[in-house]
Amino acid sequence: MTFLAIDVGNTRLKWALYDQPRPGAALLAQGAQFLENIDKLADGDWAGLAAPGRMLGCIVAGEAVRRRVEEQMELWDVTPQWVVPSAAEAGLTNGYDHPTRLGADRWVAMIGAWHRMRAQGPARPMVVVMVGTAVTVEAISPEGRFLGGLILPGHGIMLRALESGTAGLHVPTGDVREFPTNTSDALTSGGTYAIAGAVERMVQHVRGQFGGEPVCVMTGGAGWKMAPSMSVPFDLVDNLIFDGLLEVAALRFHENT
Repeated sequence: MTFLAIDVGNTRLKWALYDQPRPGAALLAQGAQFLENIDKLADGDWAGLAAPGRMLGCIVAGEAVRRRVEEQMELWDVTPQWVVPSAAEAGLTNGYDHPTRLGADRWVAMIGAWHRMRAQGPARPMVVVMVGTAVTVEAISPEGRFLGGLILPGHGIMLRALESGTAGLHVPTGDVREFPTNTSDALTSGGTYAIAGAVERMVQHVRGQFGGEPVCVMTGGAGWKMAPSMSVPFDLVDNLIFDGLLEVAALRFHENT
């Protein structure tokens, strides 16, 4: 039974087709489209794919975008299913004040990170970072409870805010420097170190709470930009949301068979 995983973010839709809905499944095909090009999927990227047996997705872009994605899926006889955060799923407990208001991408990424950590060794606290249009920094206890997290602007939003609110500043193409001596480098470095500082502060909080070093995992389209500027050890994982969708799908679809 093939399985289609879909991650619809604020900027792009990413998809991956696996041979089964389970962790470790073989990847058969994958792709990505900017949201403005979603309406081309059925006649483009998906036109040559065999109909998937199951589908599970994660979306933060809103109902209108979700409907557009489902319209493109009408070329197959498959029921669209989407993850909605709940009080608990796939071994993780949701400590948000209102669990259903947690972003689905955050929830699914944490599930993926949690199972990845458990497969590699003993349970430890975690810090999970997603670097995209927005940046999220999550804390998870060794027992698998989401304790809470930070949300801050990604690089692009920070720079556009400065450009629109400050005379004479323009979105730069600068480099990250310890001591920037031009405006482009100063802007790029400021945004990068703001994100790095948020991650470092959360790591400090988790250390103080549990008295041990957390496992740090980073993902997202812009994660690679942060790698050289981080002062705490972390693993850079490309497809953490897909990993989480495979974990959730294995439980949901097994229970329904």
